[in-house]
Amino acid sequence: MGHHESLSRIIEEIVVPQAAEVDRSAAFPRKAVDALADAGLLALTVPSEHGGGGQDLRAATDVIRQLSTACGSTAMVTLMHYSAVAALTAADSGDVLREIAAGRHLSTLAFSEAGSRSHFWAPVSTATDEGGQVRLDARKSWVTSAGEADSYVWSSRPLTAAGPMSLWLVEAGSPGLSIGPEFDGLGLRGNDSRPVAADGLLVPASARLGPDGAGLDLALTAVLPCFLLLNAAASIGLMQAVTRETAEHLTRTRLQHLNRSLAGQPESRAILARMRIETDRTAALLDATLAALAEGREDAQLLVLEIKAAADGGAAEVADLAMTACGGAAFRKELGIERRFRDSRAARVMAPTTPALLDFVGRALCGLPLLDGADA
Repeated sequence: MGHHESLSRIIEEIVVPQAAEVDRSAAFPRKAVDALADAGLLALTVPSEHGGGGQDLRAATDVIRQLSTACGSTAMVTLMHYSAVAALTAADSGDVLREIAAGRHLSTLAFSEAGSRSHFWAPVSTATDEGGQVRLDARKSWVTSAGEADSYVWSSRPLTAAGPMSLWLVEAGSPGLSIGPEFDGLGLRGNDSRPVAADGLLVPASARLGPDGAGLDLALTAVLPCFLLLNAAASIGLMQAVTRETAEHLTRTRLQHLNRSLAGQPESRAILARMRIETDRTAALLDATLAALAEGREDAQLLVLEIKAAADGGAAEVADLAMTACGGAAFRKELGIERRFRDSRAARVMAPTTPALLDFVGRALCGLPLLDGADA
């Protein structure tokens, strides 16, 4: 069975039936994640030489989009895992990649910190030499799958080298690692996003991913494009789902005194049309970005910076329109639109946030470095 068939089966049999309960109880979608692992979908982008699927970002974005049409939390857990795989692949971490390929390992990113908030490129956590081992001390603010992942791709200040960041592979359950209280938030309620702290956490020097001090380069070249594209795919999946659900509601709900459906109202049809146009426009931008990357075009980097900002705003707008088109019914949980509306709010505050991305795009257009302190 190919990954398309496996994904469709998992979505139909597991993800869709549990989506409302995952949201209601803020439960981690463990059954779906295990099914994705067993089907090889968590290893989709692991290089084939390590036993993985060897697929590219286009395949990964399609998986995330489809998952997001059913459950935003399941999509976010998978998205963060794929982003961690991008770092592990760039650092050639063969042992853990083989564990992922065998369906035994879920990873995630641990970048955002209480001290620097959404400025992931400026960690304040530290790494110090402890006689051949490395001591990590940190207060990570938001880590998806915090209590469920098997490992974290972890950022810190460099050990000794110049540069803003080093990256490490930190195993879950390591002494000195503590997980914060369970997540009880507005949207994406099942993604188990929690604070994670390290107090005297010791890792071997071999846990470093790439050279000391070069973590930001790895994050910007390998992790960030993956995260931005997959986040956009998640937003597009949400937009597609809420547009479909709105159309279904308009066509099946009748105004008895007029003897016609809500779809008979031109105002409702116009709102639905705006939703579909915004959804298609955003999906086209994602496709153009993937094509630019595959072709190595000069505008690829700019499009990568644009896509999440565009999709973040598009998802929020389409969800807003759905609430307007469906009226009071949209506030009821059984329709599903209320859940999409809450989920649509999350992407704009995920680092890099929409304001940060708009600044990056503006800097790129003006020929300025993306980050202050970088060489012009």
